[in-house]
Amino acid sequence: MAARQEVQLVAKKLAKQVQFVAINCWWSQGKCRRVNHFYKYPIIHLFYRRFGPIEYKGPFVAGYVESFILRVMTPLTYLPSRDAVLEFLSCHEPRVVGFFQFNSSPQPPGYTTFLASALQALKRDFRGVVRFGVVTNRRVAEAISLKEDESVYLHRRFNSSLVFPRWERNFTSRAVCNWVFEHHESVLRWLQPPGTKSWLLEHELTKGAALLLFLPHDPLVSEPDGLLRQVADVALRYHSCDAQSQRLTSSVPCCHSVLAPDSTAWCDVCPTSSARCSARPALQSASERFCLHLHCRSFALSYSPLSQHSACCGKFHPQLSNNSKTKEAPSRMQNLTSSTVTSSSDALKGLGCQTNKTLRFYVLDMELNWPLAVRLGAPGKGNSSSWRHRQAGAQGDGSFAAIVNLKDEVHYVLQRTPAATLTESLEAFIMNFSAPYSLLRRHLVGEEPREHQVTHQNRSQQQQQQHEPPPPLITELTTSSFLPFVMDVEKDVLLFYYTQWCGFCSVLNHVLIQLARLLQRHSGVTLARVNVARNDLPWEFMVDRVPSILFFPRYRKELSVKFPDDLPITLPNLLRFILKHSGSLPDTDKPSPTGATDASGPGSAVLRAELEALQREVRTLHHARELLSQQLAQLWRDNRKLRLDARGMEAQNAELRREQRDLEERRREKSRQLAEALRRLRELADASQNLLNQNALLRMVLRALKETAEPEVVEEMQGEAEAGAEHPAPPAGSHLAS
Repeated sequence: MAARQEVQLVAKKLAKQVQFVAINCWWSQGKCRRVNHFYKYPIIHLFYRRFGPIEYKGPFVAGYVESFILRVMTPLTYLPSRDAVLEFLSCHEPRVVGFFQFNSSPQPPGYTTFLASALQALKRDFRGVVRFGVVTNRRVAEAISLKEDESVYLHRRFNSSLVFPRWERNFTSRAVCNWVFEHHESVLRWLQPPGTKSWLLEHELTKGAALLLFLPHDPLVSEPDGLLRQVADVALRYHSCDAQSQRLTSSVPCCHSVLAPDSTAWCDVCPTSSARCSARPALQSASERFCLHLHCRSFALSYSPLSQHSACCGKFHPQLSNNSKTKEAPSRMQNLTSSTVTSSSDALKGLGCQTNKTLRFYVLDMELNWPLAVRLGAPGKGNSSSWRHRQAGAQGDGSFAAIVNLKDEVHYVLQRTPAATLTESLEAFIMNFSAPYSLLRRHLVGEEPREHQVTHQNRSQQQQQQHEPPPPLITELTTSSFLPFVMDVEKDVLLFYYTQWCGFCSVLNHVLIQLARLLQRHSGVTLARVNVARNDLPWEFMVDRVPSILFFPRYRKELSVKFPDDLPITLPNLLRFILKHSGSLPDTDKPSPTGATDASGPGSAVLRAELEALQREVRTLHHARELLSQQLAQLWRDNRKLRLDARGMEAQNAELRREQRDLEERRREKSRQLAEALRRLRELADASQNLLNQNALLRMVLRALKETAEPEVVEEMQGEAEAGAEHPAPPAGSHLAS
């Protein structure tokens, strides 16, 4: 449903160019469910004419989806001139150029294959990092040394550019795409973790040290922005391995001239073929001892093979006057150093080929991967979703950089100054990491910035001044509070190492709580725990397994002891372990000179006090048990009385139910009798109605006879009618009635 809203935004924008169709592939009777076997939803497929489907594998964000659709719509870039070709190839991303002449036919045969290969590349990479361009003019193609028609050119910066070998491989779209991805060079790689369980980061970080750069990115911008250009420039110079040899073979070597302390001799110091340019102070201190020898020799600034230098020394001419000598030295220094001082950007060139700590450059979209940046050390809250909060947590330009070395289990965070640019900061960051003795400070996960630590300390002091809260039974430590707490010489510290995913650690919580309650009255022993999954600790304080328990005795922190692994972690064992190594609770098992156990030591007093406290708790429990027994007896009596009352109520209810049944039967009998009486009344009413009808009919007949018959007949009929009125008519079924 979330992806549907994003796709609808793109559909409204590109409705006139692209046809959008939604298919319910979850319907079991549909053709989509029978043909396809998808492992997740949603799935976006694009069809370019008859080519497809091209599956979109990027994030379901409107900008990225629209960018992917636009790249599929225009997979090729037309290059009409040499300037367009040079500008197309100047980008740091891989570029492929195809030369096809449209003179002989409106569409050469190889052009369709080249177009399909560009679409095949979009199948592999939804970002379209490898861009494909097409040249139709022979003169323009000669700018990149393409002379044959239907040629494919792969531009590379560090190695020789290649032309697709049609005599070795079949000229098909899949073959061209495979050839491009096998031989292309990439100094920057975009990473997009899917947000679920994935091996993407581990697969890349296991290759070596990685420089992760989190940058704000707009996928709808076709050309790289300023920040990405700066990063790409640094990466290109870092991987330019041929730049070092060109610099060493040039007419002006990276040399320095230094003077002896008494200004009577000079030395020209130059790096060897495998060394880097060094700063003047380091060369000054290292080469002063060679200025007394009038010959050339080699020396090393350190144990690194990158620090080999050669020094050629000599003395000033003795016949020269003091004035000429003083003029010769400054002039020599000025002539040699004015043209030989190199910048940090020159020292960065080819650095990736001169050290074993080669970096891989990765770029991530900060808007989509901000939680990962926070876990690596970006300042700010990880659950902050607004872009303003994220920019406040990142650097001034919205970027964040970190070097992750998975092999050494360390990573470093770039700390930028407001005055330095991103390029200068990255150059210094990379050179400090590549130095034989790195000056970078390891970043510890869980460590708060210094300003946050100061603010937290001030806040805690204010709270302590207002009211003194009770100390916790077990203190939770972090990276920032670990060393000050553990190294407190006035306390014995029992430290428990755990993680949130350790099942055995959670089982031991009740043991630690009982131990903390026993030692709560003694301020000399403190229990603490640290989550090693969320807090990085110095190497000397790390453990190889969890749960683990270490004890740091007071005044003897260097004699820390680990709880034996083969001993069960129980309350008695922990008490013996603490009493044995504690400085505030001496061991009670130490034998006295007479051979008996010393029962008057401080340890015995502690145990005696604990025993008395346990006895008081037992007496309290006994008293509580008596009260509970009395309450249970009263409850039993009340329960028995309630059961008797319930039985009486059940008998009354049974009697009431019988009376209710009798009343129900009587009601039914009365109802039956009333129904019978009602039926009889209805029959009488019907008979009365019939008599009335017959009487009315007779009257009508008499009236008719009066009008038509003779008076004697009428009188006779009237007399019969009056006689019939005096004597009731027979039943309706008789002959006279009919």
